[in-house]
Amino acid sequence: MKLNTFDRSRIRMPRRLDWAAAVAGLAILLLVAGSSAAQEAEAPAANAAESTAQGELAIDAMLSEDEEILAGRGYSYDPGDRRDPFKSLLVVAERPTLEGPRPDGVAGLLIDEVLLSGIFATRDGYAAQVQAADKQKGYLIYVGDELFDGDVLRITRNEVVFKQDILDPAALKPFREVAKSLNP
Repeated sequence: MKLNTFDRSRIRMPRRLDWAAAVAGLAILLLVAGSSAAQEAEAPAANAAESTAQGELAIDAMLSEDEEILAGRGYSYDPGDRRDPFKSLLVVAERPTLEGPRPDGVAGLLIDEVLLSGIFATRDGYAAQVQAADKQKGYLIYVGDELFDGDVLRITRNEVVFKQDILDPAALKPFREVAKSLNP
């Protein structure tokens, strides 16, 4: 039985020229990488100078706002979706009232004044019968009808949901949903 022997004649030994080409390629690669690194180092320096100038402008703007507030001329607060903590909870804000003559019919009814007296199923969906506060007239309303201070959002078997406009500037949402049930 013959063991596998290693034949050294098949291995090609690297020549000096091959080594020299590899070293030269590596040197060129290092030079190119070094020059691009130097260019990248210059770019942050320019960006840093620009951001410093913007930062100084922002600081100057904040200082001028602080001076106005300290002098009593300015007030700035952005509550986002939170209430303003500087407004008292004990003081009730005056609500603006809807002014002017009200139109006749459904368009002149206030949501708080209507009384729900019935709901009917029709081919086009549900219709609700409401009465005015003075109980002299009744009206049929449908989804999408506009009242004096809001709209009809939806009508189900047992209730009507209105979207009432709120004229309070301190309110987070300019409307609220009001549901009136047939059987309270």
